[in-house]
Amino acid sequence: MKLGCAGVLMLPPFYYKGVSDEGLYRNFSEVIQRVGDDRLRLYLYHIPPVAQVPITLGLIERLLNAYPQHVVGIKDSSGVWNHTQAVLDAFADSGFDVFVGSEVFLLQNLRAGGVAASRRALMSTHTHRRGVRSWQSAEAQTLQAKADSVRKVLQSVPMLPALKAVIAHFADDSAWATVRPPLVELSAQARADVIVTLTGLGFDMPD
Repeated sequence: MKLGCAGVLMLPPFYYKGVSDEGLYRNFSEVIQRVGDDRLRLYLYHIPPVAQVPITLGLIERLLNAYPQHVVGIKDSSGVWNHTQAVLDAFADSGFDVFVGSEVFLLQNLRAGGVAASRRALMSTHTHRRGVRSWQSAEAQTLQAKADSVRKVLQSVPMLPALKAVIAHFADDSAWATVRPPLVELSAQARADVIVTLTGLGFDMPD
């Protein structure tokens, strides 16, 4: 908060598996209370494929009831649309922001009352930004298909190193290609292949 962050994306504690909603509630609650700052905006991070600790609808409801000013949204990286739809059905009308972790669900999320997609979509290619802005238009499905094609390229190699390599190339800033262990940067050939393929798809990034 002192550094002016607009919000924080917060994982559940995930070292211990099979913990109860009560335990998770206490964890989030203690963080909010210890920060003790009305400016705090907390986004829950539901990513069971990695954390293996889910953020349930019941937990979201309890946190919203206790901390409506602070708990303002969720990033749903479950990869399961039915779960995202359930979150939207339960909480979107209350102003709770629902982001999807994969732009594959970008158009569905926007049409169902969600906010956007994150990671690759928020890397903000013109196609993705147009998709967010034009989700009610006739071209929305075409833009979604373009976003899907970009994702297909990126997931053909290790995703995070690929994202950083792409940003480094299109932003002309080699520092972006740096990854931290245990991740390893793409090989020169893999990086070149990704760039060539994306360029062929008409991929670009804003200035």
